[in-house]
Amino acid sequence: MSRLAAVVFDVDGTLVDSERDGHRVAFNAAFEEAGLPDHWDIATYGRLLRITGGARRLASWFEQTGRSPDDARQLAERLHARKTAIMRDLIEDGKVQARPGVHRLLDELEAGGVPMHVATTGTRAWVEPLLDRVFGPRFQIVVTGTEVPDLKPSPAAYDEVLRLAGCPIDRTVAVEDSRNGVRAAVAAGLRVVAARNEYTRDDDLSGAALVVDGFEDPELVTWFQQ
Repeated sequence: MSRLAAVVFDVDGTLVDSERDGHRVAFNAAFEEAGLPDHWDIATYGRLLRITGGARRLASWFEQTGRSPDDARQLAERLHARKTAIMRDLIEDGKVQARPGVHRLLDELEAGGVPMHVATTGTRAWVEPLLDRVFGPRFQIVVTGTEVPDLKPSPAAYDEVLRLAGCPIDRTVAVEDSRNGVRAAVAAGLRVVAARNEYTRDDDLSGAALVVDGFEDPELVTWFQQ
């Protein structure tokens, strides 16, 4: 792996399978606390994931279900803050874990002396405690949607990691799971490895140099070793 300058990971759906049993659960708990009838089942939440950013996802949902744009935005902002707090509790309780095979890949990269970073559009309020609890001090630079508000497929988060790390683009690889994530990394000039999850199995990931069904796929480790 000596040819690699760095590997930059997405978080949601990539490092952790956090969407279905993390964020979705937190959104539904926030709805219930607020006395709202809204509820996102697994399939509905999968469709809503096409909209990046939790607050934007909420606002779009509220507009679709009959609220005015202003009411939708204000309610989304209020509920998103509560949802983030609930997500932090889920993380603290160990409800969000690494995807199978992730730690093995991180061990391989660490043993090879390859710096690892994070580029996510999730907010630092939950991303930081998640990374600390599940992965420890593995990642050198962590850029979140709190610092870079331009959400994927914008390459802004990746551009900021590259700027801070100073790593050459042609020797840096991104690891993603979704169409928007792959588009963001490719727009930043990076080669991308895409590890699909349950929600992104039908995404167009054609911009990736390698597409696998998960981190336990031996082709993924072989690709990095070569």
